Amino acid sequence: MTYSRQANGIFIPSTAVVHRDDEYDSRAFSLLRDIQSRHFWYQGRHRFLLRALELHLPRAFKRANGLSAIDLGGGCGGWIRWLQTHLPDKFTELALSDSSLRALEMASSVVGEDIRRYQTDLLRLGWRDRWDAAFLLDVLEHIPADTEVLLQIRQALKPGGLLFVTTPALKFFWSYNDDIAHHVRRYAKRDFAQLAKATGMRLLRASYFMFFLSPLLWLSRLKRPDLANMEKDEVLTVLERSHRVPNPKVNALLNLIFGLETPLGLWVPFPWGTSILGVLQKPR
Repeated sequence: MTYSRQANGIFIPSTAVVHRDDEYDSRAFSLLRDIQSRHFWYQGRHRFLLRALELHLPRAFKRANGLSAIDLGGGCGGWIRWLQTHLPDKFTELALSDSSLRALEMASSVVGEDIRRYQTDLLRLGWRDRWDAAFLLDVLEHIPADTEVLLQIRQALKPGGLLFVTTPALKFFWSYNDDIAHHVRRYAKRDFAQLAKATGMRLLRASYFMFFLSPLLWLSRLKRPDLANMEKDEVLTVLERSHRVPNPKVNALLNLIFGLETPLGLWVPFPWGTSILGVLQKPR
């Protein structure tokens, strides 16, 4: 499969891609762009993931920089922007992909024009031995065919390449938010082990995070709205309300608590968390 650059700077594949709103509602991208740089949860996840990168990249690659990486299903580019800011010399090529043209268009103001933006179907990526690292951040839980997606990514990675995956964790934490967000499942460590085996990759890490704040999240979602009797716009309003950035003092406090996990969670395994990070490696 080939990708060609359009007038708006987005690379589109030779086979048409259809964004599936039943997996991710495209109307939520405006909300995502607004909160991804400020919300304590995104800041905490990004710090946790950045630390994992600092641990695993030197072990996987002899060279200290000059790597290529792509954020698959990366929406409006919040993670790519974080990498540009915090690891500016590590990657010579960073790219963003999503099935939604709307998200990719919105991302131009976040990541800049130097970052290649690809419209992709995760079930038909079409790359072979292309990337040193790939990120799949809170995407896999939306897709029924999760094994097929990881097989496509395995093919797209160079030998020895790394895949960093985050998803919601553990069925115990399932709530109305999972229903609104069109989640298919939440993952446990054993699920990541099974996916690694099924796709012929090595599971280097499976770590729960959002441990300290997990009781608060569970309590905040006990009161379940009557989604079955709501119109789509009403459901979106519930989504916006549940994901809005807390007031500055509360957001700062939650950010501080979440931040305590970054040095701990990658060395001392938490018994649970509302999210999970997996690091998988393609055989050399």
